[in-house]
Amino acid sequence: MDDHCPMDELRGSGQRKIVWANRHMPVLGEIEARMRHERPFADLRIAVSVHLEAKTARLALALQAGGAEVAVTGSNPLSTQDDVAAALAAGGVTVHARRGVSAAEYEEHLRRVLEIEPHLVLDDGGDLTGLLHGPCMALGGKVLGLCEETTTGVLRLRALARAGSLRFPAVAVNDAPMKRLFDNRHGTGQSVWDAIMRATNLLVAGRVVLVVGYGPCGRGIAERAAGLGGRVLVSEVDPIRAAEAAVDGYQVLPAAEGIREADFVVTATGCREVITWEHIVRAKPGVVLANAGHFDVEIDVADLRRRCGATSARDHVEAFTLPGGTTVYVLAEGRLVNLVAGDGHPVEIMDLSFALQALSLAWLARNATALRPDVYAVPADTNRAVAELFLASIGAGIDVLTDAQRAYLGLASGTNQ
Repeated sequence: MDDHCPMDELRGSGQRKIVWANRHMPVLGEIEARMRHERPFADLRIAVSVHLEAKTARLALALQAGGAEVAVTGSNPLSTQDDVAAALAAGGVTVHARRGVSAAEYEEHLRRVLEIEPHLVLDDGGDLTGLLHGPCMALGGKVLGLCEETTTGVLRLRALARAGSLRFPAVAVNDAPMKRLFDNRHGTGQSVWDAIMRATNLLVAGRVVLVVGYGPCGRGIAERAAGLGGRVLVSEVDPIRAAEAAVDGYQVLPAAEGIREADFVVTATGCREVITWEHIVRAKPGVVLANAGHFDVEIDVADLRRRCGATSARDHVEAFTLPGGTTVYVLAEGRLVNLVAGDGHPVEIMDLSFALQALSLAWLARNATALRPDVYAVPADTNRAVAELFLASIGAGIDVLTDAQRAYLGLASGTNQ
């Protein structure tokens, strides 16, 4: 008799990924141990929409250990890892996600996660937030507050707050120093180039790289491209960021000029249509176009499809032949390249980001009834706690101010800040 079970294999593969992530996430592990004892989420339901892979699974299990009923979906139709989703579901977490779903199925999964009528929401890009402020308002009656992981999602929250439409207190986890300085820069920088090189198997050294957008993510992408031996160009709309890029040693020029030279173009703006047909027809033959922004609108792939036929060149690589015969390549259908064609940010980076998420959700659970609907920063002591746990995990120590130094700086006794 054949005892082979594909589902068992799928779950086993996902479980191995989760165990590997767990071994390299000591900060979240310490927080989970505390939450298992303190149970800050007892009798609370948490809806989560984040790229569903092994690090996300570790976060969901930590929230569950803190007493929560957790329902999870992905935040991108192509970023869910089915084996991890299967393993997470076997661990008692409600999962509504599958890789490669249609737009309608993706929204249905978001709705199903909200059907638990959550008390807390963890969002990545603002899709759950959008539903709770639109067609799924009735499912948000018990929401105490939400946390947002991305630049794009925080922009959407602030727009709601400015309009007076925000229904709940929201924590901008993306803006926390222990997230922005590590996840956005080092996480995006490494994972984007890991995915591009996996997808294309092309050399970066000696090639020209155009980075569109020089926020924290763009800085990391440019830094890693230069470290790989690429010559980096930067395009920006913000003169301050453009000046920073220039002083960092990169050539700054409009995207329409840079794309003439570029072998690789990577967008990281949080905006839409920053690379359009008008840019692409000027492109160097064989250019590789990749997006590192949350939504698939930074490169106008929809318009490109309408104008040109596409063929599959490799996994996650589409070839488009332009009028006149020039070929350009688009990675990951213009979606987040590091999660569609790779495994996302390094495990240790997401250890810090998800530690912030867990502590911020616990802070909301304790304080939400005293907060009005607005966008809040992650508390300074939460940032500091995560930094201290990280330093302890790598065996690093810091100096302590003397009483005289604290007095000189006007600080309270016993503090370094």
